[in-house]
Amino acid sequence: MEKIMNSKLIILIVIISIVFIACSTKDDQKDDNSKNEQLLWLSIDKFNNAFKEGNVEQLASMITNNYTHTNSTSKAIDKNTWLTYLRKRKKEIDSGNLIVNAYEMTEKKVTFYNNTAIVTAKVSTSTTRLGKLTENEFRVTNIWILEKPNWKRAGFHDGKIK
Repeated sequence: MEKIMNSKLIILIVIISIVFIACSTKDDQKDDNSKNEQLLWLSIDKFNNAFKEGNVEQLASMITNNYTHTNSTSKAIDKNTWLTYLRKRKKEIDSGNLIVNAYEMTEKKVTFYNNTAIVTAKVSTSTTRLGKLTENEFRVTNIWILEKPNWKRAGFHDGKIK
């Protein structure tokens, strides 16, 4: 009888331990997901600010080596082609020919797939080029990859809505 009671007690302890470990793992995963999401939004804010200011060096460090960039009016381009465009844009900013009045991302949503995040949003821009004000709105989709410890943008696509 005592052996049966000891066996049941051991089984009960094992079951409680398994349940405790399973619950701890879920909480740890929630914490990791929450931290990853916070880091992602911080990375996106940093990226958007670098784009607004024309900080090509910062942007280059925040995109993957096989980055793909697609605007609604042109075919997809690779990392080097996009960086070449950014360098020309930076010269326009530095010369005063291009003033970025606003670059704002709203209506943000993220979906995670392991170390990949699909981000959708609305981007509103206001620029002044050679004295002419232009305001636009776009729906964007960004693909971000967690290359620990940093999030890097792997892909971009936009569609003009205004």
